[in-house]
Amino acid sequence: MKNMTLTQIADACNGQLYEVADYTGREVAGVVVDSRLVDKDYLFIATVGERVDGHNFINDVYDQGAMAVVCEKAPIDPKGPYILVENSFAALKSIAKWYRQQLDIKVVGITGSVGKTSTKEFISSVLARKYNTLKTEGNFNNEVGLPLTVLKLRDYHEVAVLEMGISDFGEMHRLSEIAKPDICVITNIGQCHLENLGTRLGILKAKTEIFDFMSETGSVCINGDDDMLATLDEIRGSKPIRFGMSSGNDIYATNIITHGLFGSTCEIHVKDTVFEANIPLPGEHMVLNAMAATSVGTLLNISCEEIAAGINSVQSLGGRSNIIRQDKWTIIDDCYNANPVSMKAAIDLLNMADTKKIAILGDMGELGDAKIALHEEIGEYAAATDVDVLVCVGVLSLNMYKGASEVLKRKQDDFTIQSPPQKLLYFETRDALIAELPTLGIKDTTILVKASHSMGFENIVKALLQ
Repeated sequence: MKNMTLTQIADACNGQLYEVADYTGREVAGVVVDSRLVDKDYLFIATVGERVDGHNFINDVYDQGAMAVVCEKAPIDPKGPYILVENSFAALKSIAKWYRQQLDIKVVGITGSVGKTSTKEFISSVLARKYNTLKTEGNFNNEVGLPLTVLKLRDYHEVAVLEMGISDFGEMHRLSEIAKPDICVITNIGQCHLENLGTRLGILKAKTEIFDFMSETGSVCINGDDDMLATLDEIRGSKPIRFGMSSGNDIYATNIITHGLFGSTCEIHVKDTVFEANIPLPGEHMVLNAMAATSVGTLLNISCEEIAAGINSVQSLGGRSNIIRQDKWTIIDDCYNANPVSMKAAIDLLNMADTKKIAILGDMGELGDAKIALHEEIGEYAAATDVDVLVCVGVLSLNMYKGASEVLKRKQDDFTIQSPPQKLLYFETRDALIAELPTLGIKDTTILVKASHSMGFENIVKALLQ
């Protein structure tokens, strides 16, 4: 790794280097916090987690070939060099920040309340048509994951696409200081993390901290259809590039033809150019993601033909609107996370199916004082659609069940509505639902599975796949 000698690393994290001996001038080959990932000449950062203390594995990582260890407690009879620091997590961020400064690379930072991961996939797929691109893997988008992603960059990489997730004020400021983005993309301002950020205005303030360490010649791409983002007229003396569904944006789409769960096609307008795009993932929000990718691709001089090819090659990820087709049924696996905006988008996606439709929805986290009203709102929204069976799961989702009940009661009292009766079910726990799955009559149906990650709804998907 470029300029990553033990002396330079110790200076970067304000640590004290011991037992350096024969390692002067040698660069580490990688940096990890998981002892299982250690390889020859790696730097292992021993962190103290809720369940595991990395300091217990220091002797093991030396045996695995680690060059050195960063630690808060000096090892007994160390088998190699170590850097003693006050806080290993702080050291990780300091090392990543210093390393980023050594790299001549373009960085795209992506944030927003909803759609960060899918937008990242679209952008990285487009950029990979021309550049050697590194992207955030999995959920490595916080103050641990982002530094680790930065530390995976190598000289041969030309672009990094970094997802940046937060839950409180100040976090994005610190992430931006590490990433130093050249292009900032904001997908939307929804109702995530209201518990800490209070209001959508607070969310906007927290998300726009991404500009704090943007390069002086940096560019900003925003969803021009979002009412909060629409207030951003100028950033660092320049107007942002706006993408959206309406023609008032710099980049927009027309002639959108949906193909249900099989995606959509459209025409994307960029200045005086129009090109056709095949978007393989379903939902209108995926069209928006494609335009975000077009915005970034245009900034990095990628042709419209290459952009279209990149959009067409995007693949879905497990837990995020992942369509799983089986002989018995089709599953929309969207159980990675949930908030009111993404819940409604997922329900809309389910309603594209031409089969019987079942929505299995669970609790949404971090909604603060609005949690009861917002769960009721989702129940009302789902019951007002063509969903055949609505299954609400979790303590908070009892409010979702109540909201849906009110809508269904009004439907029953309105004799002008000729639609067949909808079925509404409630389970307090995920496991209680799983035990009753065989009784739901789910053959030849499309099933949406969605809740916040803490609900563990991936176990419902596993049960359906058995």
